[in-house]
Order: sequence, then C-alpha cells, then structure tokens
Amino acid sequence: MDAKEQATGEARVRRLLIDPLVRLRLAKPTKLTVAQFDAMIADLCGKLAYMTDLNLQVLAEQAASMPAGKSQDQFPITAKIFQWAAAIQTPPDDASPLFRAVFAHALGKAALAEGWAPELLGYLRRSRVWPREYDLKQIRSKAEDARRQLMRQDEHVGRGGVLTEADWSFRNARRQAQDKCQRIAALVAEAGQA
Repeated sequence: MDAKEQATGEARVRRLLIDPLVRLRLAKPTKLTVAQFDAMIADLCGKLAYMTDLNLQVLAEQAASMPAGKSQDQFPITAKIFQWAAAIQTPPDDASPLFRAVFAHALGKAALAEGWAPELLGYLRRSRVWPREYDLKQIRSKAEDARRQLMRQDEHVGRGGVLTEADWSFRNARRQAQDKCQRIAALVAEAGQA
C-alpha cells in the first residue's frame, strides 16, 4: 500500500468506523487521556486502512453492539477492534508491521536466501508473533520437508513421470509464498525501513 492508498484508507476508516461510533456518543475509555484516545484513533485509522467499505461498516456495527465500560457507553479497546477486524477481513501480509520487520531483519533475509521464507510466512500468518529459536527450528524442519518433496517430484519427472494436480498446487503455492515474501522485503527496502 503506497502513501496515497494509505491516506485514502485512513480517511475511509474515520468515515465508516470512527465517525459512526462517535455519533452513537460512545465516549473515550475512562483509563485513557484525551491524547491517548486520539493516538488510539490514529492507530486504528492507520492499521485498518486496508479494509473495504463493507467490512468497515460490518466492524462499526459489531463495535456498536459491544461497547466497553460499566455503562456500556465507551469505545471498545483497540485490541478488541483489531481482533474483530482480523476476523472480518484478514490484513494483507504486506500491511503488517510484524511481517515487514521480520523480512527487513537478518532473519527474513536468511529465510529468503536459504529457501525457508514460505514456511516463515506461514508461521507469521498463524501466530502473529516474532519467531523464537524453537519456532525457527520447526520452520526450518518444515522447509526441509518441502524441499525433499520438491526433490522427489523432480526425480519422478526425471524418470518420465508426470506431476499430479496436487503436486502442481503444492509447487505453485510455495512459489507464490516465496514471491510474496520477496515483495514484502522489497516494500521495506523501498520505504527505507530495512
């Protein structure tokens, strides 16, 4: 998402999510200062800019039906809104600061160079946390299994065999994941965040 798309998306979040909740007179959470609440709203607008109009409207309806506070008259907390948003429309991988940071880091660069980036991407999609050493061992093990599967397929073709539809699907999915990882790394490099 470039800067213009991001700004357009942020305005859309304000118009379709924030403004309707404000019109319902949902107040800032009592534990937040005005400055913290303003920062929360800016964070929501920035991180939900990827969502479509319809999905933002769904999110607004859900947030309106589940207000926070003892009197149920306050904005839901950011973590809840992000959780609901992800269930309604999963954020694209390249929009996630976590994904960008991982692929800008030496860890992501090694994954790209050594061929285990698709498995790293899969891990990030499932867990949404920075991988620990144990996780990295599991990720590399899965990548090794995938490499062995590709080698068996290549050997099969070398002996005159034909790949099945499932084989082609596996190969294509892995190639697409690798390409996505490369695009995320390139976005970070273009933005000068590496």
